Amino acid sequence: QVQLVESGGGSAQAGGSLRLSCTASGDTISGYLMAWFRQAPGKEREGVAADDSGTGISYAESVKGRFTLSRDNAKNTLYLQMNSLKPEDTAMYYCAARRGRYVSLLSVSYTYWGQGTQVTVSS
Repeated sequence: QVQLVESGGGSAQAGGSLRLSCTASGDTISGYLMAWFRQAPGKEREGVAADDSGTGISYAESVKGRFTLSRDNAKNTLYLQMNSLKPEDTAMYYCAARRGRYVSLLSVSYTYWGQGTQVTVSS
């Protein structure tokens, strides 16, 4: 089974950028659908971006036009480029993986999870 480790979180000013990475081990991500989720204190975990291992990518409305999900199968790594950051983007960000065929932003759809990386955006 695949193990996932996130990195790249930290602090940023509003309007700034961060790039998150999710490095996989134990299996190759080319056989998985991958996604990023986030969870702010006191809120439910929400899907941010998800792909179908091909060209189909879905984004939450709140991040469309600002965040970009990509993957490098050769490096076994998933990325989330976050631009024009807002204070409301502050959360713990998680990488997730699943077997399947269709894009999903629902956390219940995912089997494998990383430990998370914290993103804090100040105004």
